[in-house]
Amino acid sequence: MSIERILIIGAGQAGAQAAVSLRQGGFKGVITMIGAEPAPPYQRPPLSKAYLKGELEEQRLYLRPAEFYEAQEIDLRLGVAATGIDREAKTVVTDEGETLSYDVLLLATGAPPRRLNAPGADLEGVHYLRTLADSERLRPMLSAPGRVVIVGAGYIGLEVAAVARQHGRDVTVLEMAPRVLARVASEPVSEFYQTLHRNNGVDLRLGAAFEAFEGEHRIHAARLKDGEAIDCAAALVGIGAAPETRLAEEAGLEVSNGIVVDEYARTSDPAIFAAGDCTNFPSPRYGRRMRLESVPNAIEQAKAAAANMIGGETVYDALPWFWSDQYDVKLQTVGLCEGYDELVVRGDPAAKKFAVWYLKDGKGLAVDAINDPASFAMGKKLITAGAALDPAKLADTGVDLKTLI
Repeated sequence: MSIERILIIGAGQAGAQAAVSLRQGGFKGVITMIGAEPAPPYQRPPLSKAYLKGELEEQRLYLRPAEFYEAQEIDLRLGVAATGIDREAKTVVTDEGETLSYDVLLLATGAPPRRLNAPGADLEGVHYLRTLADSERLRPMLSAPGRVVIVGAGYIGLEVAAVARQHGRDVTVLEMAPRVLARVASEPVSEFYQTLHRNNGVDLRLGAAFEAFEGEHRIHAARLKDGEAIDCAAALVGIGAAPETRLAEEAGLEVSNGIVVDEYARTSDPAIFAAGDCTNFPSPRYGRRMRLESVPNAIEQAKAAAANMIGGETVYDALPWFWSDQYDVKLQTVGLCEGYDELVVRGDPAAKKFAVWYLKDGKGLAVDAINDPASFAMGKKLITAGAALDPAKLADTGVDLKTLI
């Protein structure tokens, strides 16, 4: 089949990378990319860090200058949302009433924040963080009086807590689990971040059951299920993200914790691909299906999808990695620690420089590196190589990690 028109729904990291990769791969046909936001494709991680602080101008977030898309003959349509897919006709209808045709379609719809289903969740001053506009709405809380309450001690919640404390705000973090980052990190990492935030003045409540926000039109308190009310002037809800699958579901595509794709990023319709946070994909490396929310995953899966949309057979099997910046601490994670059978701590958490190595059957599974870029870099190599690792040598900071390959 001749492919002349490729349509991309979603102008985020995955959508933009796919468009760029299509041109780099020699595709000469029509590329149309639609995005609901008014800004061209941009980086999201700084929204909870440098951009929120006002240290980064909006234009520096852009993945490419706006002129790039015109030069590459990528028809970028901003402020436009897709409302429906007709798979038989191979068309997409937009909220402007336009019908766009495609030969191949890419869904790069991302994963918006999970909404809090509780009384007072719609009060003014209750924030979520995913978009440029969200970050800009949140920024005034850095200089306004009153306490900030953060519901959820995941990466977004902890990053915003750090920024707010650095601006002198009183901060309370409410986490229903017994430790922070419980879904993604081991106890040594959780304990380090709990100590870090408490040492920086954060009122961190673990095992805290949130009940409701209180206020008339604007939030003035967060109430716990035990009846305690915490006075506050603003709140951030960071309770995870849910894949945006409505279009896929309504079009009859297979959906299960994301848009289900195969190892080539193809959905249950051979003319429709998907990439990024919205996808549930098989990992040959880990032997199971998974859904990841990360920039590297969006980039690498989009590259594979782009190659395959124009006839390639690239299997997506990139090694996952992530990062987080809080105060003067950079966390770099490579791999996924789920299923480890041995844990090794290398370095001293009290010195704010250490790494936690996760092993399974004697081989590296993942590494959490805290202010330790060398362990992160070597972790990538050792995990990729499938090297057998000696826990005693890993734990000994006198042993050069390069000698373990």
